[in-house]
Amino acid sequence: MARTLTPAERESFLAEPRIGVLSVAGDDDRPPLTVPVWYAYQPGGNITFFTGTQGRTARKTRLLERAGKLSFCVQRPEAPYKYVTVECTVVGADRKPTVADVVTITSRYLPEDVAHGFAEGEVGNPSGTFVLFTARPDRWLSFDFGAE
Repeated sequence: MARTLTPAERESFLAEPRIGVLSVAGDDDRPPLTVPVWYAYQPGGNITFFTGTQGRTARKTRLLERAGKLSFCVQRPEAPYKYVTVECTVVGADRKPTVADVVTITSRYLPEDVAHGFAEGEVGNPSGTFVLFTARPDRWLSFDFGAE
């Protein structure tokens, strides 16, 4: 039997180190852009994620800045299946984040020394394409299909 997660359960689930899937409205008659991202989240706070790595201009940067909103989803793909989807408002786009801000995200996915090296390389890249986004969760949808 499936059930909706409580606010504390859904926030705790979102705070776990998972790969997020971000969707933002497309442009030029294209469908929404949907991409996996590394992210950070603490219960009660905002979601942060970055784009434009390795000096590449990311289409999602332009789309996020234009739309000002996005959908974000994380899941547990194995049984018992569980997911959290959040509709968000973009509340920040930092083109000059600190290494510490980026390490908050990368350290969830990489060993500490590699996380720092990645963050330093991105923040120090003169291309100016790296952007740290902050999104405020506005509306939640969640299910736990393993609930009794």
